[in-house]
Amino acid sequence: MPRRGASTLVTVLLVLVLGLLLAGGCGVSKYNTLVSEQETVEQCWRETLNMYKRRADLVPQLVETVKGASNFEKETLTQLTEARASVGRIQLPENLADDPAKLKAFLEAQQGLSSALSRLLAVAENYPELKSVGAFRDLQSQLEGTENRIAVARSDYIDAVREYNTAVRRFPNSLIASLFGFERMPQLEIEDSVTETPKIDFGG
Repeated sequence: MPRRGASTLVTVLLVLVLGLLLAGGCGVSKYNTLVSEQETVEQCWRETLNMYKRRADLVPQLVETVKGASNFEKETLTQLTEARASVGRIQLPENLADDPAKLKAFLEAQQGLSSALSRLLAVAENYPELKSVGAFRDLQSQLEGTENRIAVARSDYIDAVREYNTAVRRFPNSLIASLFGFERMPQLEIEDSVTETPKIDFGG
């Protein structure tokens, strides 16, 4: 009888050890999944910021080129310059989840810059001599490409955040997320007008 009892105890201990090993392996797997999802979100956000910066860097060149057109509307140029300055004044936190309000303000500033660019390009249609300038046409082309890349980068970020937040909420990932501090990330709230690329007409 003692032998049988000892054998049963050993069996129970082996089952417990095996269970712990399996649970540990599952935990490691879930942790690695969350890390991978988080890194994807961060990479997509860096790409979005790079595209926003690329667009902002084109604005001074565009303004200087447009200034060469006689009697071009100064108010339109001023609005564009001010919109770009508004974007530059907002410093985002390293962790977007720490300050959703600042992220919202940043996106609103980017929307303002998009609107200002659209207005300038629309007004430029009334200046045939400006449209014939090679530098202006080149900047138009660069802006169009940048706007398209911004739209793609934003879409990729939105998808990545959605997948990450879903992973964080899903059980048993939620236990790992709570234990290791994986927080839900703020989603981009983008109005339909912001997703529209400024229309550029290369016609004569």
